[in-house]
Amino acid sequence: MEIREDYTFASESVSEGHPDKVCDRISDAVLDAFLAEDPESRVACETFATTDRVVVGGEVRGPGDVLARVEEIVRDCVRDIGYEQKGFHWATLQVHNYIHGQSEHIAQGVDAGDGKEEGAGDQGIMFGYAVAETPELMPAPIHYAHAMLRRLSEARRSGAEPRLGPDAKSQLSLRYAGGKPVEVASLVLSTQHLDEYMTSADVREMVEPYIREVLPEGWLTANTAWHVNPTGRFVIGGPDGDAGLTGRKIIVDTYGGAAPHGGGAFSGKDPTKVDRSAAYAARYLAKNVVAAGLAHRCVIQLSYAIGVARPLSIYADTYETGAVSSATIEKAVARVMDLSPKGIRTHLGLNKSIYERTSAYGHFGRVPDDEGGFSWERTDLVEALKAAV
Repeated sequence: MEIREDYTFASESVSEGHPDKVCDRISDAVLDAFLAEDPESRVACETFATTDRVVVGGEVRGPGDVLARVEEIVRDCVRDIGYEQKGFHWATLQVHNYIHGQSEHIAQGVDAGDGKEEGAGDQGIMFGYAVAETPELMPAPIHYAHAMLRRLSEARRSGAEPRLGPDAKSQLSLRYAGGKPVEVASLVLSTQHLDEYMTSADVREMVEPYIREVLPEGWLTANTAWHVNPTGRFVIGGPDGDAGLTGRKIIVDTYGGAAPHGGGAFSGKDPTKVDRSAAYAARYLAKNVVAAGLAHRCVIQLSYAIGVARPLSIYADTYETGAVSSATIEKAVARVMDLSPKGIRTHLGLNKSIYERTSAYGHFGRVPDDEGGFSWERTDLVEALKAAV
C-alpha cells in the first residue's frame, strides 16, 4: 500500500447554530434529562427543525415527568444557542413532541436477565482513530476547522462580536509535506451576520484575527486562499434558512473524513446503543495506542450484533507506522478493556448526563472534564497497553 507523505487534505466543521447541530443539541439535551433522573434510561431521540417549528420524536424508557418537560428543553436549547430571529425564535417557535415508549422487541434484545448477559442495542460497526498530528492526537484539518468556529462562538457569546450570528460553517484544506501538516492551502468560512449591510470583506476583517489566533503559527501564508462568506450576505441562518435533522453531521462529529466511519450517528442515543458507546471506546483505545508510542497512526474497528454482549470482531490498522504488529494491538486492546456494552459504559462512566456538551465541535479531541464528560479522551490505558504487548 502506498503511504503518501505530500498531499492536501480538507475537513469541514459547522457551528452549534447550524440547523443539524441545533437538532443534535436538542436530542442530546433530552437524553441528558432522562439520564439525570435515571442513569439506566433508554433513549433514542430524533429532532427535526424548520422555520418556526421543532419536531421531537423517538422511543424512551425512563421517568415519565421528563416527557412533560420536552418543550421547555427545546426552548432552552434554542435560547442558549442564540436564536431570536424572525422565523426561528426560542420564545415563539412551535414544539411538537412525539416521543413514546421503547419497543418491547428492542428491549428484550438488550436487557440482561435469566442468566443472559446484557446485549448490544443494535448491530453495527464502529471505528476509532488517532494520529500524532496534534497534541489531542486528532487529524489536524478537522481539529482546526472546529477550533476556528469554537473561537468565533466564544467571541459572539462574550459580546465581543455582537454582529455574528449562531450559524456558521468552516472548511480547512491543509497541505502536508513529509507526512506533516505545514500550510493552509485554502480556508473557507461562511458565518451568519446580523448586520445586513456587511459585505464579505467586512466579515473577513471581523473574523480574521480570531482565525489567526487559533491556527498554528506559519500555517497561513501568502499562498493561502481565503473564501469568507463567498456567496455574499448570510443574514437568514439556522433552521429558518435550511431545515435541520439529528445525525446528519457524522463526519463532522468524528474525524473529518480522515478515517473510516461505521455510519451510525451519536446524538440522542443512550450508551446502550453501541453506535455511540463503542465508537467512543474505539477512539479511546486508538488514542491510547498512539499515546503509548505503539503507532503514529491507528484505527480500531469494533463490530456488534443486537442482543449479543461481546464484539464479533476487533480490527486494528496502524498504516505501517506501528512499533508492533496490528495483530498484537488487536489482542492487547481486548485484554485491557471489557468491550461488552456494559463493560464500556462502566469503564468510561457513560451512564451520566454528559452528552449535550458533545453536540457541537466534535465528539473527539476534547478535554475530559470533572463531571465525566469526554472520558474517552483519557490516556490512562498507556501503561496497561505497553504491558499487554
